[in-house]
Amino acid sequence: MPEIVSFVFNPFQENTYLVYDETGECVVIDPGCYEKEEEEELVRHIEDAQLRVVMLLNTHCHVDHVLGNAFIKDRFNVSLYIHPIEEPYLRAVASYAPNYGFFRYHAATPDAFLSEGQSIKFGNTELKVLFTPGHSPGHVVFYHEESLSLLGGDVLFYNSIGRTDLPGGNANALIESIHNKLFTLPDAVTVYPGHGPTTTIGFEKRTNPFCAITVK
Repeated sequence: MPEIVSFVFNPFQENTYLVYDETGECVVIDPGCYEKEEEEELVRHIEDAQLRVVMLLNTHCHVDHVLGNAFIKDRFNVSLYIHPIEEPYLRAVASYAPNYGFFRYHAATPDAFLSEGQSIKFGNTELKVLFTPGHSPGHVVFYHEESLSLLGGDVLFYNSIGRTDLPGGNANALIESIHNKLFTLPDAVTVYPGHGPTTTIGFEKRTNPFCAITVK
């Protein structure tokens, strides 16, 4: 079963994830590291655990989730995977990052694209790509069926959901993604969100005020 390690980076308190298994192969998901200390913290864990980074994945391309893309690509010589709809949103980050105080942001271009149902394989691990638009038009999440783990980006949070007032956001699409893609997963699935603590599908079905459903 894969190990999932989280780091909280940048002023947006974004969750960056390392996912790896017993082979030592590792993927980085949504690197929000911006300050040198944050970069060093991430690298130190990778080196101490003797991991080999083989892939860089973005759930979506808002500034707080992509600040470390260029650093990870250059440091570990890996490819960046995003959904194709997110490409213009990734390009746009360079124009607005300074407005949030990120004056040293370095842009990174995608090397390959993700699609619904695709399998991401590394080591002995396989993550399934689910297309979950709403928070952003090309948002995806990564599901590991065997361990009932979901790397969920900014779709579903602990008793909350992703905001939809940013460019490309769509509230109806977000609720549809939650109900049709996430709430169809087993209740025991642990959600590792882009911000805040982990939660489970079953808990959010019962209690989330934005999208809870009646459980009989």
